[in-house]
Amino acid sequence: MKAQALIDGASYGPEALHAICQAFDEAWVEIAGHFAGDPLSEANARLSLAEAILSVATETSRDVQVLKNAGLQVMALNYRSRSLGGPEVAN
Repeated sequence: MKAQALIDGASYGPEALHAICQAFDEAWVEIAGHFAGDPLSEANARLSLAEAILSVATETSRDVQVLKNAGLQVMALNYRSRSLGGPEVAN
């Protein structure tokens, strides 16, 4: 999976990487139903979520809830922008 490879390849220490992975897994559980039934849409959404979480993560990131919520906010902004026909928000 591209999303998992992206996270696994990130340059963070083990504690930060653990928090990032947990944040991704918890966030995905919350939004997976919106992309069910379409494997391409699901793969793209997982990749977008990984990019969103990595865009807010730092080497000192340890708070799973903060990472998860920030990643979900970036996702929501990106998808809202697309649905309104506006320019895509960069991750």
